[in-house]
Amino acid sequence: MTHEAETLHTSGAAAPGAGAGDSTGTIGAKLQACAERIRTATGDERLASMFLACMRNTLDTTLWREADGSTFVITGDIPAMWLRDSSAQMRAFLPLVEAEGPLFDIVAGLVRRQFAFLNHDPYANAFNREPNGASYDPHDACDDPWIWERKYEIDSLAFPVQLAHQLWLRSGRTEFFTADVHRGLAAIVAQWRTEQDHRGQSPYRFERQTDLPSETLADGGLGSPVAVTGMTWAGFRPSDDSCVYGYNIPANHFAHIALGYIAQIAAEVYDDEALAASAQSLAAEIAAGIAAHGVVDHPDFGQIYAYEVDGLGNTLLMDDANMPSLLSLPLTSAVSAADPLYLATRRFVLSPANPHFHAGTEAAGVGSPHTPPGYIWPIALAVQGLTTSDRAEQWRLLEMLRDTDGGTGFMHEGFDPNDPARFTRPWFSWANSMFCELLLRYSGLDGTAAQAS
Repeated sequence: MTHEAETLHTSGAAAPGAGAGDSTGTIGAKLQACAERIRTATGDERLASMFLACMRNTLDTTLWREADGSTFVITGDIPAMWLRDSSAQMRAFLPLVEAEGPLFDIVAGLVRRQFAFLNHDPYANAFNREPNGASYDPHDACDDPWIWERKYEIDSLAFPVQLAHQLWLRSGRTEFFTADVHRGLAAIVAQWRTEQDHRGQSPYRFERQTDLPSETLADGGLGSPVAVTGMTWAGFRPSDDSCVYGYNIPANHFAHIALGYIAQIAAEVYDDEALAASAQSLAAEIAAGIAAHGVVDHPDFGQIYAYEVDGLGNTLLMDDANMPSLLSLPLTSAVSAADPLYLATRRFVLSPANPHFHAGTEAAGVGSPHTPPGYIWPIALAVQGLTTSDRAEQWRLLEMLRDTDGGTGFMHEGFDPNDPARFTRPWFSWANSMFCELLLRYSGLDGTAAQAS
């Protein structure tokens, strides 16, 4: 682990709620205009008001604009920045980004911050704003004061790549592709290649003093046995729960497309043909591994993607609400929403055959073992709408999200589909942003840069 305090310098920053996000200035005017167009497109005053509230909440309560030009973004009710969450929190803002202006500066500053953290420790998933030693669990085997948590997740590396690529396509600007970003892109390729042979090559271990198997890794922190498959290993899922089997298929799909982004950036921005070739080669190996090990025959649905495999013959058939998921593949992979294999997988995911699909009197959708049994997630409901072109289904999901907010006007982590007033995390910016992204999509305001591919 390297320590680069000079890169992560944070003095002189503005605090959230002090105009850091400009929700009443230039960006605020854009949001108000979007809300008016959503009101016209949906005919629903409450949806338009919720859009405005959720977007302003992200700007006013989760952002620090730092003196060095970087942006630190907390998840909501946890004072740390996840590489994954902070990227997803900005997805709904990308359609509003122009080549000049405060919103470009915010997102470009976030890319800068993400790659500073990534270069600091590419195995960590969440970081502190300052080297204050705050952490999820003070007994974790990590003494780095910058790190909130060191659960290794593939998506922690893929999401910053996707965000940087989308910002580039949206703005046409390249100055945020600094030497630090170049170094970080190379580090991602190297780490994903190392983790192709986790048991033979990886330095990563994670153990936590806990009675919850989902919060630690077996076998001295190494994780359960895996074969070498061409895919890249991870200890934890996008939910921050440990993988049952080390090859998470949605995450490997995300790595595959992110490597394509890296190859394009390396060739066109950095003129680094060696990095581009290395990324393309690794992407091909991961794709071959998914095809060989990640597709299974289901007696009711035919060929579908598994959620996790170990390359030793064990497979886990399920989906999780967190993105990347099997449901989110059209947003976080090269898989089309019209692909027959995806459509079969989608039917499985949105059925009782998926152990984390739940239905109640008020809602039905995908949940997660990360939250109470039977709860479903607004993130998954938004993803369900974003991965279909069926406007009737999109509208049904928007109504469901509107009517299950527990009376708060905001989205939550998970809620009881029989009683939406029972929910986890009253302040969860990622869910707010996904809800807004679906509203923008339905209203024809999202633009190509807001889509993953």
